Amino acid sequence: MDIVEYTVSEISFAIKRCVETSFNQVRVKGEIFGAKRADSGHWYLSLKDENAVLSAVCWKGVALSLPVKIEDGLEVVATGKITTFAGKSSYQLVIERLEVAGTGALLKLLEERKQQFLKEGLFDASHKQKIPYLPEVIGVVTSASGAVIRDIIHRVRDRFPSRIIVWPTPVQGEGAADKIAAAIRGFDNLPENGNVPRPDVLIVARGGGSLEDLWPFNEEVVIRAVYDCKIPVISAVGHETDTMLIDYVADMRAPTPTGAAEFAVPVKSELMLQLSSLDNRRLNAVNRLFAEYKQILDGLSRGIPNLEQIVTEARQKVDDRWERLKIALANCLILKKQSLDLIGLKPYYVENILEKNKSLLHNLEARMESVSIESVLKRGFAWVTDRHFKTLYDTSHAKKSGELNIRFVDGIVKTKVVENRDAQQFDLFD
Repeated sequence: MDIVEYTVSEISFAIKRCVETSFNQVRVKGEIFGAKRADSGHWYLSLKDENAVLSAVCWKGVALSLPVKIEDGLEVVATGKITTFAGKSSYQLVIERLEVAGTGALLKLLEERKQQFLKEGLFDASHKQKIPYLPEVIGVVTSASGAVIRDIIHRVRDRFPSRIIVWPTPVQGEGAADKIAAAIRGFDNLPENGNVPRPDVLIVARGGGSLEDLWPFNEEVVIRAVYDCKIPVISAVGHETDTMLIDYVADMRAPTPTGAAEFAVPVKSELMLQLSSLDNRRLNAVNRLFAEYKQILDGLSRGIPNLEQIVTEARQKVDDRWERLKIALANCLILKKQSLDLIGLKPYYVENILEKNKSLLHNLEARMESVSIESVLKRGFAWVTDRHFKTLYDTSHAKKSGELNIRFVDGIVKTKVVENRDAQQFDLFD
């Protein structure tokens, strides 16, 4: 029996046809490991179980549309075809679809990430921010279409109309997590008093769905964006029973998107009712206070004497004091007159005292006249002053003055002082 002879290429192509024909469409379950993204955007990875390893490749176009992110340790079911690579005598799975291999694997990965973030302190209560009581601007990160955004808008308008700014993003599928994170950071980076108002609070929302659908809200990029956000964040992802990692890191978790709107703003009508109630309580309190003060004043007034009586008594005391003063003055004058009469002070005695004092006064006047300036000048003396008519007493003062006023009995002569250095004296010139 003759054995058919093949070239290497022929046998490789024969095997390739056989493999691709037999495994044209397969579903393979396994754990991803060794995943690596090439610069071209293609993904190269392996699927393994307890006994074997299967190489796999996911082309860029397919990878961009995958609902889950390719990462090591994730148990998946890959759909595609088996092909061979003749250059290395190897075979590989070309992935066309990728899904998580059951909820159990996702829950395991979710718990691992939760523990990781807990250790880093991303869920610490001390990092939580207080939700503003009455925000003027509310930022919403969600899909631009669908019931979620409509429910939020309607609920806010019903409770307390506030300005809502929507940053539309996909909320599931490949790339959704990156876009959600970019929207959160975009809101957080808005400047104060800019063209686009900076929100006072953010709502990150999505309707219900499977764990796979809600998975973007468990991705690390979203968790860290919420943690870094300086604007308070309310998470509202899925139904009330769904708990995503974003719920742990957000400043507040709402059971539904409608619940997030209720947490964001109060009810205007309830506020008005509370204000009205507080105003009534204020008025009642003021009225009670005034009534208490009136009661106190009434009690005090009963202990105060009659004002007219007080004034009448004071007037009587003044009249009495005045009469007593007049009597005292009259008595004083009588006593003084009696004292004078006793010492025998007669009119001619008073005249002698006056004449004596008048003579003394004339003597003092004559002495003053003899030392007056006019009297001194008449005796041949002169009075020397500076330009300001300040008296000069010696040559040093005269030298400093420069100009002199010399007063004689019949007038004033103005002169200048010129120093004569040879004679060591001062000459006077008119």
